Amino acid sequence: MGSPRPQSGAPGPYEFPTATRQTLANGLRVIVAPMHRLPLVTVIAVVDAGAAGDAGGEEGLAMLTASALTEGTANRDGPALVDAFERLGTAVESGADWDDASVRLTVTPPRLDEALALLAEVLRAPRFSESDVERLKSERLAELLQQQMEPRGLADERFARVVYDASSRYATAAGGSPRSVRTLDVAQVRGWHEARYSGATTTVIVAGDVTPSRVLELIERRFGGWRQPVQPMRSLEATARSAMRAVHVVAKPDAPQSELRVGHTGLPRMHRDYFAVVVMNAVLGGLFSSRINLNLREVHAYTYGAHSGFDWRRNAGPFVVASAVKTEVTDAAVREILLEIDRIRDEEVSADELDLATKYLAGVFPVRYETTGAVASALALATVYGLPDDYFSTYRERIASVSRADVLAAARAHIHPAALQVLAVGDVKAIEAPLAALGVATPLVTSATEEDDA
Repeated sequence: MGSPRPQSGAPGPYEFPTATRQTLANGLRVIVAPMHRLPLVTVIAVVDAGAAGDAGGEEGLAMLTASALTEGTANRDGPALVDAFERLGTAVESGADWDDASVRLTVTPPRLDEALALLAEVLRAPRFSESDVERLKSERLAELLQQQMEPRGLADERFARVVYDASSRYATAAGGSPRSVRTLDVAQVRGWHEARYSGATTTVIVAGDVTPSRVLELIERRFGGWRQPVQPMRSLEATARSAMRAVHVVAKPDAPQSELRVGHTGLPRMHRDYFAVVVMNAVLGGLFSSRINLNLREVHAYTYGAHSGFDWRRNAGPFVVASAVKTEVTDAAVREILLEIDRIRDEEVSADELDLATKYLAGVFPVRYETTGAVASALALATVYGLPDDYFSTYRERIASVSRADVLAAARAHIHPAALQVLAVGDVKAIEAPLAALGVATPLVTSATEEDDA
């Protein structure tokens, strides 16, 4: 007889660093979180220039532009820019996701002014040479080719296309498709930068061994004159491709196992039920001890791991259950996933399940925010999604306040079995008939090499 599970204790005290917020005359926002434990400062510039704003046929432009920012400036080519940052004892990183573009670095406090001067160069006067843009395009196309060869990436890409209508930006990966990336050029990159990068669309976040007054003075000096007018961000529709349950099979004969994705459109980040949904998903598939993982991994040995999650974005990102399973149990794994989805909606979770989920989520929270980089990243997230100023200080009590009834209500309101899209990437000859026999829906078979199934 096994020993009982140890009881989890109450989370220890924790205070998220207090941040000050100021806005310059040009609209640029400045957020400063003093942290004096170590002589380090992390700076993140967040720009409202994410992939959600890509126009039709230009998917991947936001990410390409963000990547090209650090390839050189009007005053320095790529190697000279790298050397300038290295002389400050740091490296600069840039990129974009669905809802923002960002540039980040970490330096010692005495180097902060020089670092901000270089950061302003990168953001305000990028070089955008044709050769650099073409090289970055080639790298992205190589990544997409690799994705088509690898079942996991292929499953993620195809799942977006079966969940979202072809007219939605969310139907295509944030980095674009081979078709869209091939058409991008340096003129479009320069145009996107001119349209979206400005003091009015930027927030500079500084966390570390600094004082707010000093940071504000330095940022005013480097960014105060950045008054580039910008165009409104394009609106994005997160429209579902279908409201009916369907089964999709992507034929990949050489796949050693089946990659599974099961889900539908989810919720925007600022939904009022966010905390209840987070706890509900933790019980369902968000933790190692979750129902789906224990079912597929521990009870049936179908997989090494399975998880579920809501991809939180400004608009409704997807809800998805993901796993890789042995080919011969593809249908059985789908059946168990569907059973667990039904079960979370049928009755309240147990008191032990709720206790484990809420105490884990509350307990791990402080561990995530111990460094200047982590705190700056958290404040960047809060900026992108417009989280309230007390979000981090009240997070643990909001999680702890979620009840069993709240979890059940969230599951019933936001998980929709009748709209689930089931996708399997694998050996179609081995999995099509068993999936059909489940009686969920007649499998729709497509090729791994097809660029557009719509």
